[in-house]
Amino acid sequence: QVQLVESGGGLVQSGGSLRLSCAASGRLSNINFMAWYRQAPGSRREQVASITESGYTHYSAFVKGRFTISRDSAKNTVYLQMNNLEPEDTGVYYCNAESPPGDHEVYWGRGTQVTVSS
Repeated sequence: QVQLVESGGGLVQSGGSLRLSCAASGRLSNINFMAWYRQAPGSRREQVASITESGYTHYSAFVKGRFTISRDSAKNTVYLQMNNLEPEDTGVYYCNAESPPGDHEVYWGRGTQVTVSS
């Protein structure tokens, strides 16, 4: 089992910044992919950014250039630096960890609320 705990959410004005953290613990040896998702009220959960074990990163078009995903392997922590936040970025941000597809391991954190005021 893998446990994921998010932190760093809060209330920020439009144009501001936040850094989210996702601390992972447990049996991490089979995890090779981590990502941040978000879900706004009444909307589907959508992927924001991802990072592979080899360090390859991918961003959704709506955050590219504003958000940066990174990781500290020594601390088993993944970060999401969010700059130039917009009210549309408001939502609950979830950390996700997955094993290679054939192993079918998918884990989620409980989420952290991000609210951007205009």
